[in-house]
Amino acid sequence: MSVTAPVNQAIAQHQENGDLAGKYLTFQLGDEEFGVEILKVREIIGLMDITVVPRTPRSIRGVINLRGKIIPVVDLRLKFMMNSIEDTELTCIIVVDTTTDGRSTQMGILVDTVSEVLDIPAGQIEPTPAFGSGVNTKFIRGMARIEDNVKILLSIEEVLNHIDMTAVDAERDDHESAAA
Repeated sequence: MSVTAPVNQAIAQHQENGDLAGKYLTFQLGDEEFGVEILKVREIIGLMDITVVPRTPRSIRGVINLRGKIIPVVDLRLKFMMNSIEDTELTCIIVVDTTTDGRSTQMGILVDTVSEVLDIPAGQIEPTPAFGSGVNTKFIRGMARIEDNVKILLSIEEVLNHIDMTAVDAERDDHESAAA
């Protein structure tokens, strides 16, 4: 093994993390803090009436009518397989721009509370750790070290474009069992 290989790997990692540096809107789900690129955020709105859409995965809370535009809303707690909680006065919807099937679209993500906008330099961002071959971490851009805390930086397009087929299959199985 070449002596320069670890150095080249460290340089590549630094350059990769340098691409991750920038402004992030941070928010909380339970005790965990997450961040999404500020350039992907369209707006933050308070909780409003959400219309449930039948036969969608449980993580899709429904749709909202935002100034005449229908926007799907994903409950990130459920998407990340966290316990569901009652909505509070701090619960809000972050409307983000994303690309689905090559088309630009807006989607809402339901979060417990919005924290702040942080300018995170490359030196504070670590690559996503390896959790083993069976764990898909493609939706995580990196891990930001802010003081004594870690904030998980999300690739919001990966989060929203991945349909949880196990949830869809489970709902289909439940429906078929009830019909039998």
